[in-house]
Amino acid sequence: MKEMMLEVEHLKKSYDNKNLILDDITFSIKKGEVISILGPSGCGKSTLLKCLNGLESVDEGVIKLKGEKIETEKRKIHKIREKIGMVFQSYDLFPHMTIMENLVLAPRKVQKRKKEEIQEEAKQLLIRVGLLDKKDNYPRQLSGGQKQRVAIVRALLMKPEVLLLDEITAALDPEMVCEVLQVVLELAKTGMTMIIVTHELQFAKAVADTIIFMEKGRIIEINHPEQFFSIPKTDRAKQFLESRGKFQ
Repeated sequence: MKEMMLEVEHLKKSYDNKNLILDDITFSIKKGEVISILGPSGCGKSTLLKCLNGLESVDEGVIKLKGEKIETEKRKIHKIREKIGMVFQSYDLFPHMTIMENLVLAPRKVQKRKKEEIQEEAKQLLIRVGLLDKKDNYPRQLSGGQKQRVAIVRALLMKPEVLLLDEITAALDPEMVCEVLQVVLELAKTGMTMIIVTHELQFAKAVADTIIFMEKGRIIEINHPEQFFSIPKTDRAKQFLESRGKFQ
């Protein structure tokens, strides 16, 4: 039986105690599984990932990593982010640093690892994503798809136990989307535990073990990809798929 990796129980999040963004969110993910979170814009998908990563506080609820409750005090936040990595749609690479310098920075400063060790691991990961020849380039010399692949490598170098991907293809030209999605598919094959927010429905179907569908801050359906895309449980999910021409 697979180890339970992340458990989210009755999570609530609001702004100014008025605007409820996340309402009673409960789900879990086992080691090596991939969850794709779908839903209309503004339903709380990205906020949920930020709460899991400690970038946003929560009002109520519990997040457990491998059975242990995550403590969200500021002095412990960096520990959360080491274990629950996140890749954003904006790459956030330092423009004045080479790709290798960008990759080495966080493991050196946060985890106090040896530079040579990090560089060797970074090279191996760059080979996997087809970018070893770009290690001495600057971000401005890379395409959007290449920069996003570098951002994924940067997250992996921190050796996270769970990887969160937030609309990582949203800022890319269509021809660059496939190269980034291929990297994520390869990661899934290696057993990386991932939670993915995406608008790429065919990709979600291909990569996910489970689909979570959200609406107005709530989870309204959790389903297997084949079933979700062919026989969704809820009318709202059916409407969502029909509006994108994906319901068969």
